[in-house]
Amino acid sequence: MKIFQQAFALRERRRGFHIITDEIEDALPEISAIKVGICQVFIQHTSASLTINENADPTVRIDFEMFFNKTVKENDTDYEHDYEGSDDMPAHLKSALLGSSVTIPIRNGRLALGTWQGVYLCEHRNRGGQRRLVVTAWGE
Repeated sequence: MKIFQQAFALRERRRGFHIITDEIEDALPEISAIKVGICQVFIQHTSASLTINENADPTVRIDFEMFFNKTVKENDTDYEHDYEGSDDMPAHLKSALLGSSVTIPIRNGRLALGTWQGVYLCEHRNRGGQRRLVVTAWGE
């Protein structure tokens, strides 16, 4: 079994949902050596998250942002954790809903995503800064 791992930083992005599939593939080109396996992508932050969804129509990402902003409101006076800004506690909650990792099958040296699928960085802070990922791939 082959195992590869790479940690890297994504450039800072504005709040929203951003496709990062190419950056993941670029960070771990050794995936091409795996015929059958698994790739796990983990984000080392609690106010940003990862998910897999449609990569073709950018309005999907706009609607994701709208939905999560309606679902998890800012400036809620019931939040105890509020000293890092009005977007911080909502960012933690959004991250908890979506999760800190995604798992993708590897098939014939490529991520086996569907035709219209991509990996999203879900940036929940107004100024989240660079985000660190750890990508691990293993298989035969």
